[in-house]
Amino acid sequence: MTLVEEAVRLEPELEADVALGEEIRRIPDTTWKHLVGAGFVRALQPKRWGGGEVHLGEFYDACVQVGYASSSAGWVMGVIGVHPWQLALFDEQVQQEMWSNDPTRMHSSSYQPSGTVTSQSGGYRLSGRWSFSSGSDHCTAVNVGAMSAPRDPGIGVEIADFRSFVLFEDQYTVVDNWHTSGMRGTGSKDIVVDDVFVPQYRTQSHLDYMFDKPLPGQLTNPGTLYRLPWAPVFNYALAASVFGTSKRFIDVWTQESSGRVVRGGTVKDDALMQHRLGVAKYDLDTAITKMKRDANTMWDAAAAGVSLSREERTAIRYNANRSCQVLGQSINDLFQAASGRSIFLDHPLQRLYADIQGALGHTFLVPDGLGRSVGALAMGAFPPEVMV
Repeated sequence: MTLVEEAVRLEPELEADVALGEEIRRIPDTTWKHLVGAGFVRALQPKRWGGGEVHLGEFYDACVQVGYASSSAGWVMGVIGVHPWQLALFDEQVQQEMWSNDPTRMHSSSYQPSGTVTSQSGGYRLSGRWSFSSGSDHCTAVNVGAMSAPRDPGIGVEIADFRSFVLFEDQYTVVDNWHTSGMRGTGSKDIVVDDVFVPQYRTQSHLDYMFDKPLPGQLTNPGTLYRLPWAPVFNYALAASVFGTSKRFIDVWTQESSGRVVRGGTVKDDALMQHRLGVAKYDLDTAITKMKRDANTMWDAAAAGVSLSREERTAIRYNANRSCQVLGQSINDLFQAASGRSIFLDHPLQRLYADIQGALGHTFLVPDGLGRSVGALAMGAFPPEVMV
């Protein structure tokens, strides 16, 4: 059974947990068990650790389907599901520490480089506070970002070294400050770290990801999956769940509006309503079509041992983010035409709308800087402050 077929089979159970997730402000335990047990968050984990090591496109398709059933579950699947893939790029020692006793063990993240880091013999000292660590309640480790001393990644220019640091549960505290109007079920709480030591093998440079430097995990995980570019992979993992929730919103809007009477007629016969729905369906189809195409582009290049150009990587990331932005605009147009009752908290569109708007606020889904980069690179310019 494929991941998508599993997501379709589990849709009633995932949907039934949504209300509880809203109440407790995190993924319910039963939903988490489905995400792990059905292989969703382990889809990109190496087979040698019991993971699926599936084609990237299958993972994205499943994110869409899970996001259709539960926006919070889809989001957590996308975010947490990328982490075993990234950890597979780390040194074998940290993979052993994470998975040797329990290969289903997962870690959350907060990549925004808001921490303070200083070099120390054998590693780094790290302190700081990070926000939006989705799924942190069910994880026993975390991956956080910080900027270390500038270095030259091989381009003749020194750039601030944006790094990921893997910490285990005795090195950080989860702060329950997740009180939001949207994405309530994701449990995206704060992470606090107070002057801990992180050995060198538990950290990895995003400059090395960006410039295709050899990574230690590729020695033990040589498959095609682990030669994919980091930022585009993560970008679409976020976007895919938004596509799924948008599809659910469009379906619910269509069902709610088809029988609604307005101004003496019916919504289904209103030309403007028909047009808005047509645009939204087109935007959704375009977003998913681009996602599938871009997933295959990344996979085929990795299988052939070819590095995607900076222009190609930037375009892929922009496709993901621009698709989210365009879909968000279409969803907003539909919501404005959903009757005054849509403002009530128990209206079937209210939570979906809040979840979509909340997801689109994620810094990694903002398209503006990437749009600039696409244009700049097309004209032969290089905007490093945007790219890095």
